[in-house]
Amino acid sequence: MQTLFQLLDFGDELTFTVRQQGGVVLTCNQPELANNDNLVIRAAAALAAFSGHTFNVDIHLDKRLPLGGGIGGGSSDAASTLLALNQLYNLQVSEADLLMLAIRLGADVPVFVAGQTAWAEGIGERLTPMPMPERWYLVVFAHEHVATPQLFAHPELTRDTPTSTIDAALAESGHNDFEPLVRMLYPSIDKAFQACQPYGHAKLTGTGACLFLSLTDKSRASDVLQRLTLDHPELSVFLAQGINQSTALRQLRSPAA
Repeated sequence: MQTLFQLLDFGDELTFTVRQQGGVVLTCNQPELANNDNLVIRAAAALAAFSGHTFNVDIHLDKRLPLGGGIGGGSSDAASTLLALNQLYNLQVSEADLLMLAIRLGADVPVFVAGQTAWAEGIGERLTPMPMPERWYLVVFAHEHVATPQLFAHPELTRDTPTSTIDAALAESGHNDFEPLVRMLYPSIDKAFQACQPYGHAKLTGTGACLFLSLTDKSRASDVLQRLTLDHPELSVFLAQGINQSTALRQLRSPAA
C-alpha cells in the first residue's frame, strides 16, 4: 500500500481526567460507542500492559467525525489516548514503542502517533513526513458504510498499479485504486461524487466512505459548503484546513500541557 495521510484541524475531541481509583472509564456523546471494543479503551489497555502501570482516569470522547467515514476517527482517538496517557502519567515510553503498540491497534494508528502529514507504505507503518500546502478541504459523507474486506477481496480491484515515488506533487495528483470499485458498488457514494462535480475533482478517502474536495481559498470553500448543504441535504459536509502537525501533538508539546 502507498498512501498520503493528510492531517486536518478538525476531529474528535478527547478529555482526560485523572482520578485516585476506579480504572479507565469511557463516556461519549454517542453513548453506544462507550464500550470495551472502542479503540480508546483498547489503546489504554495496550499501554497499561506494556508499561505495567494502572490507569485511573475518566476519558470523555466527543465524537465529531462521521462514524464509519473512513477518515481515521477511531484511529486518531486511539493514538491520542496513547500519547495523552504516556504524558499524563510520565511513563516516558519512547515514540518507537508507542508506534509498535499503534501498529497492533490498527494500520492507521501509527501516523497519528507520529503526528505528521506523511507518505505511508507497507500496511501504513512505514512513514515519511511530507509537509503539504495547508489547503482547505471539504469532506463529504453519504451516510454509507463501506465493507473494506469486501473491497480487498473483490476481483475487479486494480492490483497492478506501478509503485510511486515519494514526491509531494505526485502524491497530491495521484489516484485511488478503490474509487472506481466503490462508486460501482455503492450508488449513494457515486451520487455524492456527482454532487461535487461542479465544484472540482473529488477524491475518495482511502477505501471510503467519505470523499473530499481540495480548495486553496477558504472563502470559495465556504461557498461550496453552503451550496452542497442546501442542494444535497442527504449529505453531511464539513470544512477543515490541512495541517502538517496534528492538533494533539501541538497541545501535548505546549508549555501549558
